[in-house]
Amino acid sequence: MLLRFTIATVTYNAGATIERTLQSVASQTYEAVEHLIIDGCSTDNTMVHIHHYVEQNTDLRHPHHICLVREPDNGLYDAMNKAIQQAKGDYIIFLNAGDKLHSDTVLAEVAAQVEERYNPARRPAVIYGETDLVDNDGHFLRHRRLQAPEHLTARSFLAGMLVCHQSFYVRTDIARIDLYDLRYRFSGDFDWCIRVLRRAERRGLARHNTHLILTDYLSEGMTTRNHRRSLLERLRIMAHHYGWGRALAAHAWFVIRAVIKR
Repeated sequence: MLLRFTIATVTYNAGATIERTLQSVASQTYEAVEHLIIDGCSTDNTMVHIHHYVEQNTDLRHPHHICLVREPDNGLYDAMNKAIQQAKGDYIIFLNAGDKLHSDTVLAEVAAQVEERYNPARRPAVIYGETDLVDNDGHFLRHRRLQAPEHLTARSFLAGMLVCHQSFYVRTDIARIDLYDLRYRFSGDFDWCIRVLRRAERRGLARHNTHLILTDYLSEGMTTRNHRRSLLERLRIMAHHYGWGRALAAHAWFVIRAVIKR
């Protein structure tokens, strides 16, 4: 049986950037893909783009399965929890408006690696890789400064968000155990990744480094726009998982690193 991916796209008034995300999924050469779109009742032209996408990609020439949910939610992470609970794929991938898969063959390449190296009963808990940053028009800006470590652990995140959330594929059965914590507004993905990795370590499950660029990430996402509040929230998350001493030391280094790079 083919490895199945669920791509979850959470939207709200994303008409300006949603098109390239939808086309990125539609162009994937890999067939075993579910595209789960969770829209929080957008009031702009987001749904026009989505309906057109559904109409153009639901015949036999386009084997990907598209599922649309449109209902109010309690914010981004609540919508992402809905996606996790409804996903039918073996792995869930969060690809939000403005983000895109790096190439048309990236899912095929990832699936080939996993199927070649792992027994289906012991597939890795997390599949991860690198990320490029793009602007509002989808044009390449630069490679992401933080790079994925060769061996990813929960402690890796003491150095920051080493793996971009969109390049962090999680086994759906594990994601359902560790849903997003709705107490967080800006850095819930940071907390979620740590908890997922800790669970993987407790269960002795692999974390697979693809050594591929998986995602083109829109640099002006919600966390970027709320950078200061995101950092303060991340400090609290670090303190919760690693203790205040390590959290403060890590953030002191982040400040020094930022000054050095200026």
